[in-house]
Amino acid sequence: MTKVVIAGGTGALGRRISDDLADRGYDVVVLTRSPKPGRHRQVQWDGVTVGDWAGELDGAAVINLAGELVDRRPTPANIALLTSSRVDPTRALVEASKLLAHPVPVWIQASTLAIYGDAGETRLDEASPLADGPPQMTDVAKDWEAAVEGANTSRVVILRTSVVLEKGTPALERLLLLVRLGLGGRVASGRQWTSWIHIDDWLSIVRWALEPDSAASGVVIATAPDPVRNSELMAGLRKHLHRPPAPPTPAVMVRFGAFLLRSDAALGLTGRHAVSKVLTDNGFPFTYPRFDSALDDLLGN
Repeated sequence: MTKVVIAGGTGALGRRISDDLADRGYDVVVLTRSPKPGRHRQVQWDGVTVGDWAGELDGAAVINLAGELVDRRPTPANIALLTSSRVDPTRALVEASKLLAHPVPVWIQASTLAIYGDAGETRLDEASPLADGPPQMTDVAKDWEAAVEGANTSRVVILRTSVVLEKGTPALERLLLLVRLGLGGRVASGRQWTSWIHIDDWLSIVRWALEPDSAASGVVIATAPDPVRNSELMAGLRKHLHRPPAPPTPAVMVRFGAFLLRSDAALGLTGRHAVSKVLTDNGFPFTYPRFDSALDDLLGN
């Protein structure tokens, strides 16, 4: 039985990968600040300092998903929170790994496709240069990835994840609510790209990366091979919810709405067109390679 220690295992993706791996026979251990009764064994840590929990890493793979939700206003205080909530737990894990007699066999380090900033029409893959901003995206992600340097591990996989499509998650539910309220038109120009991935395929990528003989190493972009423009995204949601065309939402209204909701307008106004060369070269078998098929599964047709 393979043991996996998951930091950030109580978040949306953390819960899904914990259940998925346990269903397949993995011994799952979740590091959490507030242990609660649940399916998986939970071990308390503070996400900052090395403690007794460090012994759990012995002989285990590591999946590090720790970090606060990004859906908040990009104030200096919030950017600092986004950074520390990612960097501090990563550094604690790295320091703990240095105490091990043997390296962690594989370390899956979460990151985000937002590290490429607002990429416009640029086609992105793992070799693409990183952007210089906005800071709540690129700076946070760069610091997050840099924090894993020096880890005592045989193999690191930095998983730059795109928008994960899953029912019940805040991002998708907010979009669905807008469509149901008749506000499902394109956002601003509608030309900004959305790279996305179905939750089932994200789980499959993590499992593939965990395999002892996996070719996954270094940066891997976790995204489906069918990026869509914002106008296509909103049209697809309207189609699957059987809603009529809706007027566009001007950029000024997006910024105003984001201010009222204490969110970040850049989440809706920026975009990235990314396709993973690593997954393509390795013939990764997507279950939902096309946007419409993903929505069919999640929302019906």
